Amino acid sequence: MISRNNFFLIISLIGLLSLGLIMVTSASIYIAQNLTGNPFYFATRQALFIGIGIFSFTLFLLIPSKILERTDWLFLLITIFLLGLLFIPGIGTEVNGSIRWIRLGPINIQPAEICKFSMILYTSGYCVRRMNEISTLRGFLKPLLLLGLVSFLILSQPDLGTTAIICAVVVAILFFAGISVFQFLLLLILLGILGFIAIYFTPFRLTRVMSFMDPFESQLGAGWQLSNSLIGIGQANWIGLGLGNSFQKNLFLPEAHTDFIFAILVEELGIFGVIFLLSMYILMIYSIFSIAMHSLTLKRFFQGFVAFGVGFLISIQAIFNLSVNLGLIPTKGLTLPFISYGGTSIIIMMSFIAIVLRINNENKYY
Repeated sequence: MISRNNFFLIISLIGLLSLGLIMVTSASIYIAQNLTGNPFYFATRQALFIGIGIFSFTLFLLIPSKILERTDWLFLLITIFLLGLLFIPGIGTEVNGSIRWIRLGPINIQPAEICKFSMILYTSGYCVRRMNEISTLRGFLKPLLLLGLVSFLILSQPDLGTTAIICAVVVAILFFAGISVFQFLLLLILLGILGFIAIYFTPFRLTRVMSFMDPFESQLGAGWQLSNSLIGIGQANWIGLGLGNSFQKNLFLPEAHTDFIFAILVEELGIFGVIFLLSMYILMIYSIFSIAMHSLTLKRFFQGFVAFGVGFLISIQAIFNLSVNLGLIPTKGLTLPFISYGGTSIIIMMSFIAIVLRINNENKYY
């Protein structure tokens, strides 16, 4: 089982990264030429990010999971510090009205992506340390107060999509660790109410929701992005238009190489491309959840919770991104894991896979 899961994880990781690099190269040619004069600007940087990710992957593959368990609080403190730095003038970089990046020369760091990493580690560690208290009100509220602080900092950027993902992952780990069904349902209702407030009282988010209902009615306005995504997807067949032949990436579809790269993938590679993409995700997620369950049977609870959190994160973020591209939910500003352009996201996701592989390898000795 251990060697099989390792094989599945590595194959799916290589498959997704390779497909992602190909699609970033194709989807970003026109926007890169327009912005920088170099059509392969984003492709070159994506290859660099993967190279850094391989270094990070190797590093976390060598770190025993027990060390991560003992230092989960340190990762959390670093994340909160970085999130706070965003709001200091001259440090946080604003793009499209959002302050989500810290620029260090040619490198942009996105603290919200690092937050996914630290929250999974810290919540998993907390559930192990307070396993007997999780079902009590006090033990239940402590991680929620921390989640509230982190959510406030990310919402202030503003970034509702990432906030929703982090909240969902933390709640899922708490439920997996043993909170009652009543507590779980209470959390879902609370998050639903907060989400409604965040959307209803923020004009640009409310506009997104309204345009999502019928994007072609406001095609030249708020529905521009989604309508062009649907046009690209609608042109696909079994084999697509062919790699490099997308019309929508020719400056029609905004964020074609990031949030809406799936629409370009469908347009160019067709249904066969989608089948390959989904197969790689299913293979990866199946392997991660198998490792999580195996860890729990060995009573390695921290390792099991971390693996479960990683699998749930990849699952829900992929589902959200695909749903946005297909017009099933309003635009969230979330990348497609391992596929979309983005340095911090690629490095964090590759680090997650390394941690899960390390956990799986350690399970052999228990």
